[in-house]
Amino acid sequence: MSNPANTTRQASSGGKKEQMRQMFNRIAPSYDKLNHILTLNIDRSWRKRGVKLVQEGDPKRILDLATGTADLAIYMAQRMVESSVVGVDLSSEMLEVGRQKVTTARLSERICLVEGDAESLAFDDGSFDAVTVAFGIRNFARLALCFKEMHRVLGEGGRVMILELSTPQNRLVRWCYELYAFRFIPFLGGLIARDKAAYRYLPNSIRAFHAPQRVVEMMQEAGFTQVKKERKCFGIAHIYTAQK
Repeated sequence: MSNPANTTRQASSGGKKEQMRQMFNRIAPSYDKLNHILTLNIDRSWRKRGVKLVQEGDPKRILDLATGTADLAIYMAQRMVESSVVGVDLSSEMLEVGRQKVTTARLSERICLVEGDAESLAFDDGSFDAVTVAFGIRNFARLALCFKEMHRVLGEGGRVMILELSTPQNRLVRWCYELYAFRFIPFLGGLIARDKAAYRYLPNSIRAFHAPQRVVEMMQEAGFTQVKKERKCFGIAHIYTAQK
């Protein structure tokens, strides 16, 4: 007999995944433009730092989860010319935008974008040398399971790099940040993307997400070693790195 608690958790997980799929499908056409505007292009410097950390492991096979419109996948392929990247995302519309960008960048031979679920990756054990995620783990329904899947598909010595937004701890910085996130972002999202609800969800998802230290602990519980966190912009974002 199945465990009712497990059934409830799975239903909740499935519901969140479908919610994320639908929301990102809706905002896909304007996602890149809004993302860079809303982060004042600071996200580019965070990605650059994250990719530098990935490069230190000289990976040849990279898995980019929650790849979205493939910004990070393209950036990595351009800077690691001997590497191939597989990008996975739930949203077909985000992936379609990403494929167009990959084609424009002439990287179709080294970047493959596929629809998939981070909780149940369709790859063999030890398939990749690095796993990356940029601005995606807070949307994963069952994060602990996703971390276990990342660990499973990494080869021995493989590295993980995660870039994620977080709530600043400094009171003054947090006040300024939340004023911007909860007032300006939904307004601009409604103006440009015609989807104020999606851009209300995004700051709320940051507020509801685990504290950085808890993320570190969850990665350690999944089997990762040498887990580190690097605070960016007074704690507005963190870069997490670890090794298998």
